[in-house]
Amino acid sequence: MKIRAKAGTEDIATVYIAELENGGVIEFVESIQPPLPLEKKWVLIVSTLCGCPVDCTFCDAGGSFRKKLSVEEIFSQIDYIVSGKFPDRKIRTEKFKIQFARIGEPSFNPAVLEVLGKFYERYETENFIPSVSTIAPKGAENFFEKLLDIKNSLYPENFQLQFSLHTTDRKRRDEMIPVKKWSFGEIADYSERFYGKGGKKITLNFALEESSPVEADVLEKYFNPEIFLLKFTPLNPTAKVIRNNYKSYIRPGIEKFGLIEKLNLHGYETLVSIGELEENRIGSNCGQYISSTRESAETSGESYTYKINKVNS
Repeated sequence: MKIRAKAGTEDIATVYIAELENGGVIEFVESIQPPLPLEKKWVLIVSTLCGCPVDCTFCDAGGSFRKKLSVEEIFSQIDYIVSGKFPDRKIRTEKFKIQFARIGEPSFNPAVLEVLGKFYERYETENFIPSVSTIAPKGAENFFEKLLDIKNSLYPENFQLQFSLHTTDRKRRDEMIPVKKWSFGEIADYSERFYGKGGKKITLNFALEESSPVEADVLEKYFNPEIFLLKFTPLNPTAKVIRNNYKSYIRPGIEKFGLIEKLNLHGYETLVSIGELEENRIGSNCGQYISSTRESAETSGESYTYKINKVNS
């Protein structure tokens, strides 16, 4: 793997664009969450596929699938960032989180399971938080059963599992995520087995577009508030979001959202995660894909504005 370019700033986030040895381009990210310094929390976001076969209507990574990344290709992303801060691989931060969520649906790649299984053989850290974000595609049942075993044996309290729903309207969900997926009932059944006493709640993520409903009665039918956390994030300013004229329901500068207050009344724990506005300009948020738009200012004019600096390595 060779780093070809990067964008961002060390005091918020840096996106690395890398070329694989056998061809293909991937991206990975390191970030902190101001005002917390790196010593308090450090987050890495790594790719699991080269491109993605899922062509979500709001994500620029889809439509250019090339291959599944190997175990070493996933580890090489982590190694590159970790070696820059902690060459001895002893990661000295109070919270160290790795999200398998940059490019690619992780459940399409069994190598993710092997990376999770071997993590403590490679790195030393006191509070590691692995995070898998998934659309729950049909056909990946074997992956999720093995993930459950790994969570129970290695990460019973720290594992963060997130299902990306984006709406409770089934037709709208199919439009935005155009592949066969688990039903809400199937997600709920699996999550009830995955959730453990003392462990983290299962996150239902909504990168909410204004015309995509989130209905309390649908949530209550399937998702127990004792098990599920509802997370709401802005739609990132990807080229597809701009091209499809999507409008984000979650926007900075708004103190209260009526939908969130309503869901709180129904007993749900909710999280509105807006993050640093600078991350949108950097392109470090989940769902961004700098390499697909860096040469197309007309399609990404409201999106990534940080200069991408070439790196000779």
